Amino acid sequence: MKPDLRAKLESNIGLLYGGDAPGVVTGIEKLLERYAGCIDHCRSSWNEQDCLLITYGDSLRNNNEPGLVTLENFLLARIRSRFSLVHVLPFYPWTDDDGFSVVDFRKVDTPLGNWENMSSLAGKYRMVFDGVLNHVSKSSEYVQGHLNGDPDYRDFCIEEDVSFDYSQVTRPRTSQLFHTYQAKNGEMRLWTTFSEDQVDLNFSNPAVLLEMLDVLLFYAAKGASMIRLDAVPYMWKQSGTNCVHRPQTHAFIRIVRLVLDVVAPHVTILSETNVPHAENLTYFGNQGDEAQIIYNFTLAPLILYGLKTGDAEPLTRWAGSLVPPANNCTFLNITSTHDGIGMRPTEGILTREQRQVLTDLAVEHGGAVSARSNPDGSRSPYELNITFFDAVNNPNEENPDDEIQMRRFLVSQAIPMALAGIPAIYIHCLLGSRNDSQGAESSGIKRRINREKLNLDEIVNALDNPQSLRSRVFNELMILLTARQSNSAFHPAAANTVLDLGRHVFAVLRENHETGYRVLALHNLSGESRGCAIPEDFPLEDARDLFDGQATLKPPHVLLPAYGIRWLVVRGENPSFPRNAIFPVAGDD
Repeated sequence: MKPDLRAKLESNIGLLYGGDAPGVVTGIEKLLERYAGCIDHCRSSWNEQDCLLITYGDSLRNNNEPGLVTLENFLLARIRSRFSLVHVLPFYPWTDDDGFSVVDFRKVDTPLGNWENMSSLAGKYRMVFDGVLNHVSKSSEYVQGHLNGDPDYRDFCIEEDVSFDYSQVTRPRTSQLFHTYQAKNGEMRLWTTFSEDQVDLNFSNPAVLLEMLDVLLFYAAKGASMIRLDAVPYMWKQSGTNCVHRPQTHAFIRIVRLVLDVVAPHVTILSETNVPHAENLTYFGNQGDEAQIIYNFTLAPLILYGLKTGDAEPLTRWAGSLVPPANNCTFLNITSTHDGIGMRPTEGILTREQRQVLTDLAVEHGGAVSARSNPDGSRSPYELNITFFDAVNNPNEENPDDEIQMRRFLVSQAIPMALAGIPAIYIHCLLGSRNDSQGAESSGIKRRINREKLNLDEIVNALDNPQSLRSRVFNELMILLTARQSNSAFHPAAANTVLDLGRHVFAVLRENHETGYRVLALHNLSGESRGCAIPEDFPLEDARDLFDGQATLKPPHVLLPAYGIRWLVVRGENPSFPRNAIFPVAGDD
């Protein structure tokens, strides 16, 4: 091990284990030797071609066919190159929380297939694996070993301690912090941040750190190009603190980064930190030395607020502050995931009254609101449980205007594609899924409203029917993605300037200084046509609309129809995309 690497590791490990750091470094050195030469490297940089698809391994079901096989066949037949990265949510054996109570980190859940199936996918797409390291299933070998006194798993879990001050612990749920389990010598109470079947691992034990590093390197060897660190803010517990975002947690991420950079430098880290925006940004590290990518969780609720009120001001004000700390870092721009729409990321950005607009909307549109417990015993909204299509379109509306519903949804998806970063689309957004209220009610799990398992034949039939909602959503999103991929101004690292062009319009100027390509992306968040004054230094007379190459653009104003999208490009490749009703030229309204 090179001296500078050893020094960095010892410095960070010292924050966790003090004088035991040299011994832990020796353990890491053995891991690096074991995995050296066992991991195939692939492209690690990103560009405007990149977009990430989020899906469960069995979001699409085809009789008894392994889920990963069904997924691969669907991707090759329908997606092809529109997505470069595929995030298969936890595909390991599990007992609860739709995969996030992992029994065995090193196995593929039998109904989904095997490692050969995952390897086949990894040969065609860059794969994102979940590192669900904060907690494990109570049925896992780690927890059972701890309960039964197995010396290999001693202190793998965190037992309740009367001397520990728990009064300030941050709670993302309303469930108990500790649950009781049957142990070899009686009952034992263990720390459970999320649920009774999700027992937290004890990272104050160096053996846990080494085991989890081994798991992550195993994933790299199995084809992971990106590793998502699930619930990472909660991993380090310290008496008298909120037990979230601790310095030791950030040291752990730096250790992971250092280890991966040695034997798998192509593998990037994605931090899952559904917390207030300022706290989220800290996971890039001080100099971009932690996660290379973080979720832009604040984006979804601000887009939703803008579409509900027609007011883009909060989104414009916040987005104007987005600056990744280093060239090797970027944002993952999302509107929807397998979880709900986070409310904590709006803290300090939306007022109490504005946040209430969103919680009222979720209930009005057939969704639900999940809460979290505060240290004073009160509860506050944690996330909105609803599909994003139904979040922006009320499913209970009488005689809805289908065209307006489509425009409203598509402008919500265009904004994450236009902003600096890598866009990510959840499969239920891609397919225009509506609320699975029956699934949520029958299971008692609010999040299942957005986790429906879909029959492949039914999806294929819907996609083949040009009049169906799923077909229209899918095809229009393909057009958006193709437009984005066509121009280097959408490179994640290209200059990103958010402009204030009126209260109802979200505007961002993207510029690739290396290629000279510029795109002025305009999005009308209101239900009325809006005239938009274009900045004087943007050569509108030389611009073309990426969605309609024949559109007439007359300085100094551009007309945006209700929920309209215009991506105006100059000096770049300007392909004309298929004209359709969703992206009308000025004057259509």
